[in-house]
Formats: sequence, C-alpha cells, structure tokens
Amino acid sequence: MIDTPEPRSPIGAGRVALVTCAELPDLYPDDRSLLALLAAAGVRAEAAVWDDPAVDWAAYDLAVLRSAWDYPARRAEFVAWARGVPRLANPAEVVAWNTDKRYLADLEAAGVPVVHTQWVGPGDRWTPPDAGEWVIKPAVGAGSVDSGRYDAADSEHRRLAADHVARLQGADRLAMVQPYLSAVDSDGETGLLFIGGRYSHAIRKGPMLTGPDTGLVGLFKEEAELEARQPTPAEHSVAERALAAVPGGADRLLYARVDLIPGPDGDPVVVELELTEPSLFLGLAEGAGQRFADAILSHIALPRGPSSPRRS
Repeated sequence: MIDTPEPRSPIGAGRVALVTCAELPDLYPDDRSLLALLAAAGVRAEAAVWDDPAVDWAAYDLAVLRSAWDYPARRAEFVAWARGVPRLANPAEVVAWNTDKRYLADLEAAGVPVVHTQWVGPGDRWTPPDAGEWVIKPAVGAGSVDSGRYDAADSEHRRLAADHVARLQGADRLAMVQPYLSAVDSDGETGLLFIGGRYSHAIRKGPMLTGPDTGLVGLFKEEAELEARQPTPAEHSVAERALAAVPGGADRLLYARVDLIPGPDGDPVVVELELTEPSLFLGLAEGAGQRFADAILSHIALPRGPSSPRRS
C-alpha cells in the first residue's frame, strides 16, 4: 500500500503556525488574540517555535512570522530555515533582505529618505566623532539589543563608543553608526502599520536609547510611551515610498511596519523598515486584530505554488 500525503485543509478548516522562539513558546501577549479570531473562522492557529525540529512546517496552510526574536545570533540558520518553509509570511527572500539593516542603503539608493548611516566592518578602523550625539548598533539585531547612545562631547562616552564598535567587530559583526535624531525626545517615533497590503494604524513610541550600551538581559528592551497616533501626510508618503522599494514588490507582504523620526530639517526619515517579526501593536487600534486575522485568511485562500504566498 502506498501512503499518500494528506491534502492541506481548505479555507474554513485550515491550520496556521504563528512562529515564535523558545523564550516565548506561548507567543508575545499582543499576538495571542489571533488564536481566537482565527478559530472563529474555522482555522486552527497555534504557536510554533521556529527552530523546533519536531515541527512539520509542511502541515500548515501558512506559517506567519511573529516573535522569532532570538534570530540575530543565528541569522544564517534562521534564513536557511525560512527558505525551507513551504508557505511563509512574509516570504523567505524578504526575510533574507530585511534581517540585515544594510537594506537602508537599498532604500536610500531608491530615493527613500533614511537616517544617515556609517557602516563599520570587522576590519575597519573607526574613531569616535568629537561632537554630537550618536547611536551605535549592529546591522543584524532586534529589540534594541547591543544598541547604545553616546554624547561625543563626553570623553567617557567616546571611550565607551569605541569599545562598543570594537566589541561588535570582535564578534565579526557589522556596526552601524548613526546621528541621534533629537526629535525622538520631543515628537517620538512614529510606526505606521500595514496589514494585507493596506494601511491599518499607527503608533507613537518614546525614545528607546538613553545612554551607552550596558548589556541587555533578554530578547528586547521594553518599548516606552506607547500610544496610538495619527500620522501626517508626509509620514504616509515616506512609508509608501519605502514599501514601494521592497525587492520583489510590497504586494506580497502580509504585514509591514515603517518606523519614522523627523530628521534635522523636520521631514520624516526611515529609521527601520520592519518586515520580518515586528510588533504590530494590535491592542492599540480598534479592529487591528481582526484586520490581521482577515489578512491571514486571505493569504490562505490565495492560489499558490510551492513558493511563498503572494497577493494577486
């Protein structure tokens, strides 16, 4: 007798993996509402740890990346895993591009306003500036881990900044040096959330970096001063331009978050384009959880081959 694979369930009786990490086996609290919302549509959703060898990813109608926040230390392994998942959102090639913040250079080349960034590789010589405030962080990172803020007018801060870059270089990591955008202290950072290819809602968060990197225990630094926000037309425009520059097109993205801060001239610049595992702050906008559940259902319903799902 020849065993034949069980066909995947049709919409209305499907199965969805909400991809997380071993440190958050029951999902991050903001994502848990999806379990009931999808169940109400007849879809079984469950948390699945991305590097758990017992998980059969082919058994799911869709695997949705959510809180896989431990990947920075194992990015190559994470990208290889993503490429092996038959139906992943967002798609594996987007994950490969977006998990290295050198995508900012691609956005800049496409004419998108981004925060100015100096890239310091493991073999590069780097001297701290002697004026201004600066942010240092790794090109592969998440949750503000290994990130710090330095006042170059302070000799101790300059020493600590040099140590920070050297520490990243010693770990064979690419360092990013960016001017600290002081508008975040007054205006905050605006995150525009897109779900199923459409703008959903926006949030404001306060400054995350208050001083030099002193080490962080855990997956992420808690985000500060979170609240709903109405973005400006200029912020909407920059966010749309950033999404338009995504390789392969933004129409296949299940979700996206574009983080903006006013630059020195007051115009918004992109500080991060989050397409892999961003917090979506579903609890800060009425109906956002249902919009995300509906977008997942639409992705399941789309005809597709063995590659990542795409919107028509």
